[in-house]
Amino acid sequence: MSTRITRRKLLALAAQATAVACASRFFVIESAGMTQNAEANAKYKDVFAALDGFVKQYMREMNAPGMTLALANRDGILRAATYGFSDLERGLNVKPEQLFHIGSISKSFTAIALLQLREEGKLDFHQPVVEYLPWLKIETQYAPITTHHLLTHSAGLPGNVSIFLSDPAAKHKTGFAPGEHFHYCNLGYHILGLLLSTLDNRPYGESVRQRILEPLGMSSTEPTINGDIRDRTARNYMIYHDERPYPRNGKLAEAPQLIFEKGSGSIASTARDMGYYVNMLANRGRGAKGRVLSEESFNLFVKPHIKAADFGPTASYGYGLAIDQLDGHTIARHTGGMVSFMSAMQVDLDEGVGGFASINAQQGYRPNPVVVYALKAMRAANATQTLPPLPLPKLPGKIEKAEEYAGVFTSPEGRKMEFMAEGDRLFLLHKGQRLQLESTTGPGFLAQHSDLDRFLISFGRDKGEEGKVTEVSHGADWYVNQQYAGPRNFTLPKEWTAFIGHYRNDSPWIGSFRVVQRKGRLWLDGVLPLEPVDVNTFKLADSPYNPEWIRFLDVVNGRSMHLKLSGEDYWRVDAK
Repeated sequence: MSTRITRRKLLALAAQATAVACASRFFVIESAGMTQNAEANAKYKDVFAALDGFVKQYMREMNAPGMTLALANRDGILRAATYGFSDLERGLNVKPEQLFHIGSISKSFTAIALLQLREEGKLDFHQPVVEYLPWLKIETQYAPITTHHLLTHSAGLPGNVSIFLSDPAAKHKTGFAPGEHFHYCNLGYHILGLLLSTLDNRPYGESVRQRILEPLGMSSTEPTINGDIRDRTARNYMIYHDERPYPRNGKLAEAPQLIFEKGSGSIASTARDMGYYVNMLANRGRGAKGRVLSEESFNLFVKPHIKAADFGPTASYGYGLAIDQLDGHTIARHTGGMVSFMSAMQVDLDEGVGGFASINAQQGYRPNPVVVYALKAMRAANATQTLPPLPLPKLPGKIEKAEEYAGVFTSPEGRKMEFMAEGDRLFLLHKGQRLQLESTTGPGFLAQHSDLDRFLISFGRDKGEEGKVTEVSHGADWYVNQQYAGPRNFTLPKEWTAFIGHYRNDSPWIGSFRVVQRKGRLWLDGVLPLEPVDVNTFKLADSPYNPEWIRFLDVVNGRSMHLKLSGEDYWRVDAK
């Protein structure tokens, strides 16, 4: 249902949020008082209108339920708005006062609090962290890990495991010398959260609230996620089938209650409050009530300490923020992915403008395009230039150079897969049907059919990324075309057959994966190769310095019933 509220009515209802209906399923609600600055309204009026148009397009093409958005510059908040729905079933709008989990953008809050401790002389970033946390269980053949290494994701630790493992004797193992490589590591920021609470002698959330939230006026923000704030949080969603690749317009399910109190991503905030945070970053550490970081500390905060290809080919990582270039400007940015929220923040440190956006569903992508367009549009308005055109829709069925994948591929057993290209679309001929393939955030394409939806369809080339397509895989199945000139016969060690299967942990953070065999080796979910270390232990072999590992345990009747992924437990299930 559409609701139209005039600007005059907005001012009359200053204590409430104002709703403007853009379409039957698209709503914009502005926080009261956020756009009443006449100069800002005039300067950015066209920016707001263009951005609303792009958000409408983006949310529809990405199947997003609702969104929250904040724009700010060095002078203050320019706009705080929400779009779409908090409750899909009842058609209830997202409200400005509702909380969104900001995910890993919280890492920058953790880093700021630790930089404050450094300013106070309570923390040396280059001392071994075990000197502050002697109980920390880390096994390493390299030099000690420091706070600096943890802040920059260069400690060599596995990324997504608990500090305290189920085996009390287990220790976390490092995969490379600290400082040598970047490997995104939530575990490192879990440790940093405990370091903060230890040195500050109070719980992590209380420390963040008093050191950052209160000085910045972020009065609606919660530093930890728990049941007490659920009624204030926008209703949120996760993929319905959480154990298989997600199609762009796939079914969603309401997410379960979450309790999360870690330095890696436990903050829940509103659009208005995130506007205050973006304003502080645009002002290089200064908020409305004064500095939260000195100029020296802010320079350390946004210094590109280590190259971070995970964030893009030109990106580096500072302390809790990626540092990159956009159109020749220095950008501090980060994304956040929670069980049921996806967020993005980008701040142009040169221009002094920034934005934050968050979506109340986890579907594998982040709303970076919205924030990037906002930055470009605000810069254009500052320079009194024509606004940039809206980005073109990124349709899931559009596949670049689709013709390169067309052809017939045959398995060693004689089964065939045939692909046809029509312009920028690619089709698989399967059981008399033409299935249009969909691009995904993973390394392959998705076919929506019950025979095929457990795994992505991945193509291989004969000479890396620039070579000709010669093979295709789907889970354990492997096919080649007539141009394939490599080996065709492979042998899998007999003992490895016990490891093939579907493993699951019912934590919403962990979920499922499937181990398959193909071309004489084991693969995780059919796309990530495993490299043997010993008889039952493997490394994840997508890069030579990946510290993640898998160990298969408890073989019963020729099947491993239990495994550990970098220390976290998974158990075999019979579901295919």
